[in-house]
Amino acid sequence: MLKPSSIRTVLKHLKEHYPNARTALDHKNSFELLIATILSAQCTDKRVNIITPALFKAYPDPESMAAASIKNIEHYIKTCGLYQAKAKNISKCCRQLLNDFNGEVPRTIKELQTLGGVGKKTANVVASVAFGVPAIAVDTHVFRVSNRIGLAHAKDVKRTEDQLMENIPKKAWADAHHWIIHHGREICDARSPKCDMCFLKRWCEYYKKNTAH
Repeated sequence: MLKPSSIRTVLKHLKEHYPNARTALDHKNSFELLIATILSAQCTDKRVNIITPALFKAYPDPESMAAASIKNIEHYIKTCGLYQAKAKNISKCCRQLLNDFNGEVPRTIKELQTLGGVGKKTANVVASVAFGVPAIAVDTHVFRVSNRIGLAHAKDVKRTEDQLMENIPKKAWADAHHWIIHHGREICDARSPKCDMCFLKRWCEYYKKNTAH
């Protein structure tokens, strides 16, 4: 794992290169973000953004989506991976919002995790993006990039999240999550990382081990 001074430098460069980094999921409010994030599991954000406009036009709030049949929800999300399971979870989630939270999206990570289809990663995304709660959501990009660079050294998502929370200042958690995601999409690709053009290669453990001569 990188030394604290190197971690600070890496974070500084990530911030400089991705100053406007934000979630790629299109949404107008916390409810839309919640549903879009549920849909994003094992599905690209690009695909989710294609699906959600028609879905939210038909069912713009928890009340209307909870009243919809699972088959009708499936109709709108069928091009998304695992759409049948997601339709059931979304239906359950909306009923829970009405019954347990007066139709409002809860603001805490703990409460969000009680909703259908909402695990820790989804809860972290919604809490941090919608409500400014300090959190780091470890998706495939964050897991890959942070362990490659040396911001973390872990073989599972939970430990990676714990290490990132230890190594990154709390006030930067939410932003760092987006910086790392953008770096994973633009440079640190899963199969063909663009190491030669990477502005972090001087510090990156993956580069030093696999590419540097």
